[in-house]
Amino acid sequence: MIGVARVLVDQDMCCGSGLCADALPSVFDQGVEDGVVRLLDENPEPALAEELRAVAFRCPSRAITVLD
Repeated sequence: MIGVARVLVDQDMCCGSGLCADALPSVFDQGVEDGVVRLLDENPEPALAEELRAVAFRCPSRAITVLD
């Protein structure tokens, strides 16, 4: 399994569903005022690679990109 080199978020695309923050609170958070995704860890542990890819896939606005 290849690890994750970097995670990117596009706050302009975010619809504020909160799926990412619920699934991986060590990597993502949501703004209190607007609900927009906040990236807490741009270079998360390689052990999170599979879960990060799943979260990016489930993001309804496609605001999360996972780079290998």
